[in-house]
Amino acid sequence: MSKKYPKSVNKAMKQISDLKQDELVARDAELRKEKFLLRAQAKSGQLENPAKIRTARRNLARVMTEINKRAKAGK
Repeated sequence: MSKKYPKSVNKAMKQISDLKQDELVARDAELRKEKFLLRAQAKSGQLENPAKIRTARRNLARVMTEINKRAKAGK
């Protein structure tokens, strides 16, 4: 049985797969920094929307998945 994902997930993966390799690496660094700042805000009690951490974590995972996929295809 295959899972049906929401259209927003498919759209996000499509946008990520359209990026060039150097753009992916830059996006990876940007998302890591964003995730770090969100965690710091959460610890200090300044984060208004905790769901942002989850979104940042998942977006980072999507970018890392695409980078790894391309690395394996390039071998």
